[in-house]
Amino acid sequence: MTLYGETRPPSDDRPTVKVTAVSWPGDEPEPAAAAATPDATPAGSATPRSRRAKTLLAAGVATVVLGALAGVGTYAYAGDVPRGTTVLGTELGGRSRTEAVQELRAELERSGAPQTPLRVTVGKKNVELKPADVGLAVDVEATVAAAEKAQAHPVSRLVGSRTVPPVVTVDPARLDAALRKAAGDQTREWTVPAIIFTGTTPKAVRPKPGLALDPQRSAQAVRDGWLSGRPVAVPLVETAPATSAEEVDRLLAEVARPAVAGPVKLRTDEGSVTIPPTAIARSLRFTADDAGKLTPRVDVKRLRAALGGRLDAIEVEPRDARMTITGGKPKPIEGRPGRQLDTGTLSRDLLAVLPRADDRTVTGRLKETPPKVTTEKIAGLGISERVSRFTTHFTGGLSSPRSQNIVQIAKEVDGTVVLPGETFSLNGHTGERGYAQGYRDAPVILDGKLVPGVGGGTSQFTTTLFNATYYAGLEDVEHKPHSYWFSRYPPVIESTIFWPNLDFKFRNNTQYGVLIDTSYTSSSVTVSIWSTKIYDSVKTEYGPRRDITTPKTIHLEPGPSCIPSNGINGFTQDAFRIIRKDGKVIKREKFSWRYLAEPRYVCGPAAD
Repeated sequence: MTLYGETRPPSDDRPTVKVTAVSWPGDEPEPAAAAATPDATPAGSATPRSRRAKTLLAAGVATVVLGALAGVGTYAYAGDVPRGTTVLGTELGGRSRTEAVQELRAELERSGAPQTPLRVTVGKKNVELKPADVGLAVDVEATVAAAEKAQAHPVSRLVGSRTVPPVVTVDPARLDAALRKAAGDQTREWTVPAIIFTGTTPKAVRPKPGLALDPQRSAQAVRDGWLSGRPVAVPLVETAPATSAEEVDRLLAEVARPAVAGPVKLRTDEGSVTIPPTAIARSLRFTADDAGKLTPRVDVKRLRAALGGRLDAIEVEPRDARMTITGGKPKPIEGRPGRQLDTGTLSRDLLAVLPRADDRTVTGRLKETPPKVTTEKIAGLGISERVSRFTTHFTGGLSSPRSQNIVQIAKEVDGTVVLPGETFSLNGHTGERGYAQGYRDAPVILDGKLVPGVGGGTSQFTTTLFNATYYAGLEDVEHKPHSYWFSRYPPVIESTIFWPNLDFKFRNNTQYGVLIDTSYTSSSVTVSIWSTKIYDSVKTEYGPRRDITTPKTIHLEPGPSCIPSNGINGFTQDAFRIIRKDGKVIKREKFSWRYLAEPRYVCGPAAD
C-alpha cells in the first residue's frame, strides 16, 4: 500500500513525493485459532482497534515526511537568489536581494575589480585605459537582479551551482573617443561622393571605403571582456558611403551633364527670365548626408546670386523697418512687404526639368514676402540712446578715390539694426565690394606692400565700426589688425578687411536692439551705436610697446603700381578692455598684436 503526500495546487511546480507505508510490531495478522472464538472477526478482516492503529500510524508517517519536505522547500527557496549562485567568485545564493547587493559591493571593494585597467587591442596597437575615463563600471543592482533569475526550476534550487556574469556598463561615446585616439592613423575616413562643377563642366568624385571603429560593437566587446583578465580585441570595421561609384556615374550622366547643356526659361505672371547654364552650375548642388547618400538639389540662394539683377524685373524685395536719427533721437521708419518667388516650389520644379533635353521651362509662383523686421518689432527693441561713438580722420577730401570708398561703405551700413543675439558680418552685409558696387581703386596692402586695389580705404571704416562696437561693450567675434600700424588708427584696437577672406564680425550680446548710425565729413568718418546703455563705462588700458623693430629700405621698379612709403617701426603691444557696471569692473579683456616693421619703399634703384 502507498500513501501520497498532500496534493499541491496546480500552480505549484514542486514534485509530489511518494511515501511507502511501513508495518509495525503487533500489526501482523492474528493466529487462525483466534478466529474460532465466538468474538472472532471474520478471517482476513482487521479489528477496529487494528484499523485505528494503522490509520494513526500512517498519518504520523505522512506528517513526518511532509514536515521533512517542508524543510527541504524552505531551504531551497530561502532568500531571493537561488542557492549555489556565484558572481565573480562570490556566493550570493540563499540571500535576500538587499543582502546580495551588500555582499557583492563589499567583495568588489575588497577585490578592487572596478579599478582593473581596461587593456584593449585596436588593430595593431595596445592601450590601457582607466575605467573611470570611459564610464566603465559594474552595475551591482542589475547584476543581483540577473542572479535572481539565474535558475527558477525547483530541482536546480536544491542541487548544483551556477555562475552569473556581472552586468558591466560603459559610456560608448567616451570609449569611442579614447579608442579613436589609440587607433591613430589605422582608421581612415571614407571618400565622400560628390559632383562638382568647374565652370559648366561637372566632375565626379567617386567614393572610397574607410576603416573605422563601430562604437556599439566596441562597447559590447569591452563589456564582455573587461574582467576576463585578457586584453579586449576591438574590431576595426570597413565602412562605405551609401552612394556607390556606379550611382555617382549615373547622376553625372543623367542629371549633372544634361542640367548645363542649355538654358532654362523661368516664366511668371510678371514676365520671364532666362536662367543660363552658368547660373545652373552655380546653384545645382550634389550634397551627401552623414550616411554618404548623394542627393541633387537646387540652392535658390545661390541661384539668386548667380542671376544678379535679372530677378529685379519680376520681383519686389521686402524692405525691413529701420531706424533713423531725427532731432537727436531714434525714430522708426516703416518697412514694406515684397513679392518674391516661392523658393520651395522653384527648387523642386527646376530640378525636375534639368535632366531634360527639351521642354526646359518652369513656372515660378510669386508670393508676398513680409519684412523680417516690422515697425512694431523695431519700436520695441529698446533703441533709445547713443551708447558709443567713434571717429577716424583721413586726408584728400571727398574727391579722392579712397575717401569715396569710405563714404560708400558707410552709406551701405548706415541704419542697420542688429537684433538681440544676432551676429553682424561686414562682408556679409555689403557683399563683394567691386566696381559694379561703386568702389574705386585706391592703395591697399597686398603681400606686405601698398598697391592699387579696388575698395582701398574700407579698412578705415572697418576700424571705426570696430571701435564703436568695442566701446559699446558688444562681443568681438572676428577681426584682424593690419600687418603694419598706421598712426591714424589706435594701436591693437583696429581692424582690416578684404573680400572674401578677411571679415569683421560682432555679436549683439545684449537684450536690446543695436542701431548702427554712420556720418562723414570731408576729412572724417563717424560711427555711433544706439541702444540701451547697460555699462557705466568701457575704457582701454595699454601696456608698453615692446620688441621694437626698425624698417628696412626696399627699392621697387618705378611705375604706376609702385607706391612709396616712409616705413614704420614694428612693435608688440597689449590693450585691455575694462568694462565697469554698478561701480565695479565686471570684465577685463586682453587684446594683443604684433606689428611688423613696414619697409621704406623707394620707387627706383638704389644710389651707387
